[in-house]
Amino acid sequence: MEVIRSWIHRPFQITDASCVGEARRYCARAVQDWDWSEVDAGRLSLVVTELGTNLLRHAVQGELWIAIKNAALEVEVIALDRGPGIADVQRAIQDGVSTGSGSPGTGLGAIRRLANDFSIHSSGEGTLCLARVRPAAQGPLAPPRLGAVSLAAPGETVCGDAWAAAFDGGRVSLVVADGLGHGPHAAVAANAALDVFESNPFASLQALLKAAHAGLQATRGAALLVLQMDAASSLQYAGAGNVMGRVISGVSDKSLMTQHGTVGVQVRSPDVASIEVPAHAVTVVHSDGIASRWKADSLVPLLQRDPALIAAALLWQHTRGRDDATVVVVKQGE
Repeated sequence: MEVIRSWIHRPFQITDASCVGEARRYCARAVQDWDWSEVDAGRLSLVVTELGTNLLRHAVQGELWIAIKNAALEVEVIALDRGPGIADVQRAIQDGVSTGSGSPGTGLGAIRRLANDFSIHSSGEGTLCLARVRPAAQGPLAPPRLGAVSLAAPGETVCGDAWAAAFDGGRVSLVVADGLGHGPHAAVAANAALDVFESNPFASLQALLKAAHAGLQATRGAALLVLQMDAASSLQYAGAGNVMGRVISGVSDKSLMTQHGTVGVQVRSPDVASIEVPAHAVTVVHSDGIASRWKADSLVPLLQRDPALIAAALLWQHTRGRDDATVVVVKQGE
């Protein structure tokens, strides 16, 4: 069984060249104790520089979101902007095709070659580009089934949202917690929920919520959604508060609705619901830092892409901008 615990993304608004340098130095400091080779550290530096430089020279309202994944010795870099988009993406990602902008590499083709994972989507509304860098010695990994993006509330250094997932063969169990309010005390509550989950992630949903309610009583409490999916794509879920879920595909859109309450403060006996997940659907769970009335149509063109790109697109398009915000996307197993 594999258990993954949440990470957060640090946002960098790219308004001038110094912002690109700040993002590059942030990554360099993060990996300096990871025993990476100079080649691997250099690849990361070039990926960050290329993505940042592209935003600076060609995009409107560009940002880099960077996650330092200590457990995986991996850095995830997501570049986002509000336009004008890339007219010919397939040509742009060919190695050796350069924008002629004076950046140190050769554009998106270099990023695709240097990164371990690469995914991009572009339209007139903007471009999203994801790159992950790991030590070359780790070798290739299977395509990820889970992607997640978490941003702390403006002005905060910690995120009051947290999530964890467990994978066991074809089974998956996921919890997303939104600590009441934001800041350090909210983070304590959310991470207490993760501690309970990690102790027995495939316990019954009733048992998990009961244990979480007891485990959070010394905290300010949290909204919570827990779901479990089996190899046959039967999904069960339960929770309390304003963490929300959707199961979307190109032809269906099903909401995961939970009861009112705050785990650790006041919650009634949990109601467990179940649905069947359609073929090729993705399951999306998010905190209330995301506006609830988003249209699934906006994500349909991304359903075959990396799940982290889907999560980033939803947060980028629908964040409220005043609270912690988290989106977790789970794809069905192959």
